[in-house]
Amino acid sequence: MHVFISAGEPSGDLHGANLIRALRAKHPGLRISGFGGDKMLAAGVDLIYKFDAHAFMFFGAIPQLRMFIDLANQAGERFHSDPPDAVVLIDYPGFNFQLAKRAKAANVPAYFFVPPQLWGWAGWRVKKVRRWFAGVLTALPFEEAWYRDRGVRTHYVGHPYYDELGAQKLDESFLAEQRSKPGPIVAVLPGSRNSEVARNFADMLSAAKKIHAARPDTRFLVASFNEAQREAAAAMSQAANLPIEFHVGRTPEIIELATCCLSVSGSVSLELMYRLKPAAILYRVSTVVWLLGRYLLKMAKYITLVNLLAGREVYPEYPTCRDRSTELANHILKWLNDPSARAATVERLQAVRNEVARPGACDRAASFLLNEMIGAERAAA
Repeated sequence: MHVFISAGEPSGDLHGANLIRALRAKHPGLRISGFGGDKMLAAGVDLIYKFDAHAFMFFGAIPQLRMFIDLANQAGERFHSDPPDAVVLIDYPGFNFQLAKRAKAANVPAYFFVPPQLWGWAGWRVKKVRRWFAGVLTALPFEEAWYRDRGVRTHYVGHPYYDELGAQKLDESFLAEQRSKPGPIVAVLPGSRNSEVARNFADMLSAAKKIHAARPDTRFLVASFNEAQREAAAAMSQAANLPIEFHVGRTPEIIELATCCLSVSGSVSLELMYRLKPAAILYRVSTVVWLLGRYLLKMAKYITLVNLLAGREVYPEYPTCRDRSTELANHILKWLNDPSARAATVERLQAVRNEVARPGACDRAASFLLNEMIGAERAAA
């Protein structure tokens, strides 16, 4: 049997790698090909194109449009000449919708794993899911009913990020080194995409200055996704005169060390919840995107996954097109200065975590996909 998997950004690459391992554990001889990044490559995928360098949101993908079209057409040709038994698409709807369309034309079943949050910003696009997909493996509890009510076949597996969190092993020497230094730590998490760092880090830095002015004993640890982002953030911070450090590949450790956090919106909020860390969430966009987003974001009250899961604002969040550094700093200072306020936030996080942080999503998804392919083989025999 043969599975084609496509993941177009770092989080998708991570989930794809864990799904590949789960599939191979159940079916060692399974052939797996697709688009992805370093993590999927390390998990043993036959990588047709190394895709993680082209993770864009909103209008950032337009300059690469020809490349995306060429890759989609290349995949479509493969679906006809060497058809897989299933196509598994991880989020990244703009590109993966095109792959699903081509899979449908080749009579190959396509499945969404960690589907895009259409319920929050583009509900009308569910028609494409209904038309081109054989099923959706939903990550969030309320998604199953939302998709099913709109005529989409669904199967709830949970969020695969919990598989990664449960397997993480922290660097104890790094933790001990940092804990030997005085002062509370504020984690700064500006995101994994270059565009996120460019939009959000300046405001985070401004908030850090305000925090440090009120609490000079505070230290700041910045979790950078790669070396280029670390260098860019460090250059922006040179004139800030802050006790600030920049680290690549240390996100779990930095979150674990933190008293509280400044973070962009994204799947990292699930890790913040998992480690019971209070956080203020920022997601700055351009004015045009903000105005468009206000029109689109009608069905979701929040943008942060933890708040969506909780159905209330556990993490204060600021989707914005203007400087909200004062509000961000005020939240952090409240948690630093008032242990009871921090404890109350931790208690709320604990309640949400107990309800939703269920590992095993990749194992459940692998079982479902293999059963689907085996069933199709038997029906064709």
